Amino acid sequence: MTSLDPSADGARASGRHLTLAVGLAFAAILAGLAARAITLGTPLGAGTFLPFVLPIAFWVARSDMKTMKIPNQAVLALVSVFALVGPVALPLDIWAWCWVHLGVVLVLGFVMSTFGMIGAGDAKFAAAMAPFVALADLGGFLFLFAAVTVFAFLGHRLVRRSPAVRRALPGWESWDRRDFPMGIALAGALVCYLALVALGAMPSSR
Repeated sequence: MTSLDPSADGARASGRHLTLAVGLAFAAILAGLAARAITLGTPLGAGTFLPFVLPIAFWVARSDMKTMKIPNQAVLALVSVFALVGPVALPLDIWAWCWVHLGVVLVLGFVMSTFGMIGAGDAKFAAAMAPFVALADLGGFLFLFAAVTVFAFLGHRLVRRSPAVRRALPGWESWDRRDFPMGIALAGALVCYLALVALGAMPSSR
């Protein structure tokens, strides 16, 4: 069925073009990283994930603040980043074992979600995050996550009191809900962790 609204058709076409451009850019960057890894003869390190994870983290934080939901597409995008960039960033044996992290956290998240301890979207996104975190860094990551959660909670509660923010971003669900959009903390902790890994600031970082 053909749309009678030219502006809607134009918007859809623009969206397809943007998606294609982003996909091509992603493929080009990944090909460049793969070529560099082959040239060096060694993996590039877990910090390589950061530029790919950063836009997904922003997407998750914004969506959770606006709708109190983490899109399944964002979860799949994060898993895809680990699947595609992982073999370039990490030794293949470590990359393969990291998929176990996803399975373990997914099961734990499912149990916690069933008992109402966390949201289903939070559980799925946490599982998608799990492969990015080295087992040796687990203690440090949990401490980092706790710190980011405190700052994210306080920052969110402070920002939503601002009339200017409410005028600029009207109708965002988290401005009036008692629940905290945990996607901010989850995404923020992952970005901070990968940044520390890239800087070599995690003692046991890969």
